Amino acid sequence: MRLVKLGQLLFTRRGLLLPIGIALILLPSPRLADDPALIGIVGLAVALVGQAIRVGTIGLAYIIRGGRDHRVHAEDLVTTGLYSHSRNPMYLGNCFLLAGLALTANSWLFVLVGVPIAIGWHAAIIAAEEDFLRRKFGARFDAYCARVPRLLPRFSGLPATFREMRFDWRRVLLQEYAKPLDWIAAIAMIALVNLWRADSLPAHQGLTALFVLLIVARLALWLAARQLKRGPARYAGSL
Repeated sequence: MRLVKLGQLLFTRRGLLLPIGIALILLPSPRLADDPALIGIVGLAVALVGQAIRVGTIGLAYIIRGGRDHRVHAEDLVTTGLYSHSRNPMYLGNCFLLAGLALTANSWLFVLVGVPIAIGWHAAIIAAEEDFLRRKFGARFDAYCARVPRLLPRFSGLPATFREMRFDWRRVLLQEYAKPLDWIAAIAMIALVNLWRADSLPAHQGLTALFVLLIVARLALWLAARQLKRGPARYAGSL
């Protein structure tokens, strides 16, 4: 019950995770690896897996995660799309994003302090959400829990899920890219800073261009989302 109450508190403050992570990265720390280019590439690859999971989740069957009156809330029990393979695919995506950020940061301090904080934060929120869903949907939620794992996905039937459902790119833009900064952009910026600190930008011009392109593309997606929001409102809520 204490974990549930903590999750209810942290639910409204989950946007603080990225600023906390960046603050930890700015503190002096021993490095994970000597090569900032290699660790940056690996970190970006891991993070892109997480971003792909989030995009797939939102595009196929999206749950409004903004809550109501600063509380955990859900209008219905969504069990389609990637939610038929994991009960928390968005948080699964966040785990990959966190791992990518941890690698790119190249900081033992972030790994030993930031990662446990983020894991505990998500665990508490999941406990609060499950408590709400169990009280609201009862046996329906228990049956859902019995057939779908909490976090690690069930891969059987995944191709059929993508074939049988319509993917909504407009919803992805509106919900995932409504803000100008996110984990991927932050990872690209951190990678560039690490390359600059190591005086490695001239030696890795292609990689530098890739990270800059990611930041520019992210800003372009944000501008596209702003333009879409000026049209007729189709989707409400936010993460």
